[in-house]
Amino acid sequence: MKRRDFLKSVSGLAAAGAVTPAPAIWSAAKADARSETLLIVSESGPNNLDIHGVGTNVPGYEVSWNCYDRLISHEMKSGPGGVPYYDRDKFKPELAEDMNVGDMSVTFKLKKNAKFHDGAPVTAKDVKWSLDRAVSVGGFPTFQMGAGSLTKTEQFVVVDDNTVRIDFAKKDRLTIPDLAVIVPCIVNSELVKKSATEKDPWGLEYTKQQTAGSGAYKVVKWTAGTEVIMERNDAWAGGPLPKVKRVIWRMVPQAGNRRALLERGDADISYDLPNKDFVELKDSGKLNIVSVPYSNGVQYIGMNVKIAPFDNPKVREAVACAIPYQKIMDAVLFGLAKPMFGAAADKATEVAWPQPTKYVTDIAKAKALLAEAGYPNGFETTLSFDLGFAGVNEPLCVLVQESLVQIGIKTTINKIPGANWRTELNKKVLPLYTNVFSGWLDYPEYFFIWCYDGKNSIFNTMSYQSKAMDEFIHGAVDAAAVGNAAKYDTDVKGFVDLAFKDIPRIPLYQPYVNVAMQKNVSGYQYWFHRRLDYRALVKA
Repeated sequence: MKRRDFLKSVSGLAAAGAVTPAPAIWSAAKADARSETLLIVSESGPNNLDIHGVGTNVPGYEVSWNCYDRLISHEMKSGPGGVPYYDRDKFKPELAEDMNVGDMSVTFKLKKNAKFHDGAPVTAKDVKWSLDRAVSVGGFPTFQMGAGSLTKTEQFVVVDDNTVRIDFAKKDRLTIPDLAVIVPCIVNSELVKKSATEKDPWGLEYTKQQTAGSGAYKVVKWTAGTEVIMERNDAWAGGPLPKVKRVIWRMVPQAGNRRALLERGDADISYDLPNKDFVELKDSGKLNIVSVPYSNGVQYIGMNVKIAPFDNPKVREAVACAIPYQKIMDAVLFGLAKPMFGAAADKATEVAWPQPTKYVTDIAKAKALLAEAGYPNGFETTLSFDLGFAGVNEPLCVLVQESLVQIGIKTTINKIPGANWRTELNKKVLPLYTNVFSGWLDYPEYFFIWCYDGKNSIFNTMSYQSKAMDEFIHGAVDAAAVGNAAKYDTDVKGFVDLAFKDIPRIPLYQPYVNVAMQKNVSGYQYWFHRRLDYRALVKA
């Protein structure tokens, strides 16, 4: 499919309000090429092609996952509704052909036929340089590595050209799983070092614009905000050669246009339509619709506890009592989510995450709490959201705005462009906002390390710090490492109870990943990062 044909189809839809019939944009002569090309449409795209980059957004994860390899990955199992789902506890080789786990280290033998996209062999030196890079660049990548006790370059040891050893800082059940997430990807060190400078020793400016990996796909063209084109790496050694040769990923901001492209058969996949569209498309039966709960994930309302009046616990509790929970479930999500509110008053805390709070919408109680907090007439603030996922975030914020004004809190909605969202969120200056966080490692303590620990990671966007919380989190991590189930259970219940009492963030619901595909597309797999894995997809 020629780019100009697709551009023409999209602009035509936009001009016609997404309802005007148009001729098919695939000709019979191009049928073979189309069966090997996957056409994806989404609301927003990557702002950086490197997972190690500063402020790389969630769409950027998709590029990294498909274009870079890691030493290991996960096996698959059958998940909700029979959807193939990554197995949290089982691993398989990717760049490594062998993994030998010892008491305080793990040793990997690399596949000898593994090559980077430029043909250079993947060596143990590349592995060490890449892992050194991940623990050294700071920000999200470094904190992610630290979540698995991977913190120092000295832990990564070149044994020989084909062998690398990783020494454990301590016993930690999260260490091996942390090597299978997106961050510890292996980068072509010699290629990237050519573009490194004194100010940019890890070559982040170079890898922001192009991929330098050994993965199943490589970026051949990227126009920020418009299009990413990837082509299959026919020399990929990380697994079976994918069936799809080419991926064209187009950014189509209007949901109506994305839906029309799907319904006409001009696009193969879209995964961020409004939930109402997914319900209607599923009912029509013309497309394959997959809905899977986010693993370890929650959409929430966050409040920065360092900014008045959200430094007052009663204000935070008042907001929690004013949220229109059920309206959000019905009018925004159309039932495609799991409620994280309204647990029975006598329900015991579980050793699980996510789990629902006992909050429900109670405007009278919210007003009383606000008065007790010293704000009987309310106050004014901003309510921010990521415009890259406006389909859910915007109507959600409008409903919250309408509900908060009933208790005197007047909000101005602040729409932040998707390319800037992560950067603005990480500044920790937003007083009130909605966001989603899904922990890549599906353990309660992992979620809380990221979101509630006093180390104040980039995802502790509430700037929340509590010595008691830290003791519960670290206690659970240590108990898990040595298999002390009783201590682990006590600490998990402790940090969940404290999070709900202090309520720096208000859980709303566990979102679903919703994906719409043409009937001839198969092989979708759910992964912890929630993005598409092109390697398994097949077009008939």
